[in-house]
Amino acid sequence: MAASAWLSKKLKNGKILCEACAQACKLEEGEYGICGVRKVEEGELKLLVYGRAAAVNVDPVEKKPMFHFLPNTTSFSFGTVGCNFSCKFCQNYEISQYPKEHNYRIFGEELPPEKIVDLAVEYGCKSISYTYNEPVVFFEYTYDTAKIAREKGLKNIYVTSGYETRKAIDTLAPYLDGMNIDIKSFRDEFYKEICGARLKPVLECVKYAHSKGIWIEITTLLIPGKNDSNEEIRDIAKFIAELDTAIPWHVSAFYPMYKMTDVPPTPADTLRRAYDIGKEEGLKYVYVGNIDDRKHESTYCPQCGKVVIDRRGRIGQFVTNYLDENGTCPNCGYKIEGIWK
Repeated sequence: MAASAWLSKKLKNGKILCEACAQACKLEEGEYGICGVRKVEEGELKLLVYGRAAAVNVDPVEKKPMFHFLPNTTSFSFGTVGCNFSCKFCQNYEISQYPKEHNYRIFGEELPPEKIVDLAVEYGCKSISYTYNEPVVFFEYTYDTAKIAREKGLKNIYVTSGYETRKAIDTLAPYLDGMNIDIKSFRDEFYKEICGARLKPVLECVKYAHSKGIWIEITTLLIPGKNDSNEEIRDIAKFIAELDTAIPWHVSAFYPMYKMTDVPPTPADTLRRAYDIGKEEGLKYVYVGNIDDRKHESTYCPQCGKVVIDRRGRIGQFVTNYLDENGTCPNCGYKIEGIWK
């Protein structure tokens, strides 16, 4: 169903500015945003996928990936079609790029916000994750769901490429508990040529969301020959460390996908090299992803070095959590940063 995309405003020239993301689309009657799911109809910006979920699953929260957020619990996860990026390596391109590649057609199961929350409670989930495609493109749908989820005692997670405007973050912040934000590269050329976006808005989003008190974890998909040099990996690690050394950083393996099937998978040694660089730059928590590596997926206490959350599996989904409900190390009493209850 179509609903008002109210995170927008009318301009003096008659166009409508979408205020959800940093693409800042200025649209005339009948025009679609870059995302393919926000369109001006009868002088108003409409969200064409409101209440239309294209992908729905109950996932381990570790899959988001969120390693310092209610570990060993499940998160009710859903997304719609559409995306404000056009990443050539997208693993969910069948839904994210669908409108743009199918003459703006959409699809999805009818799942209004109330139903999503009811299902999350029914399945025993502790959180709702807005994921699979870019959640800010269906912002109003996420906002209405997050408000109801909060009333029912559930937490809310955005899994995002980090193009939210300050207005979007300010609006959602009272109901948003965590964000996993991609820093896909530390080079603007990569963002322009491979993702159809820019680097600066992503870095600004990370800093602003962190300043609002939202729990942040960062993911970087390391793609051979594209963003995996020691210099670039170190640049990302330095940026995160300068903001907050307690922000977890997930360095994940790429597998050939979508328009990048000619690029080989990421060697495990590249991930471990990035892990070491992150530690060298002072990050307390660095994790590898998309490979099974217990040593580099587990959480260690920064003070005493003991394992406090033991993980294994390609997404760290097999979890033994030794922390108490406050996130306290049982060995030395250090409080591990995160959301634990």
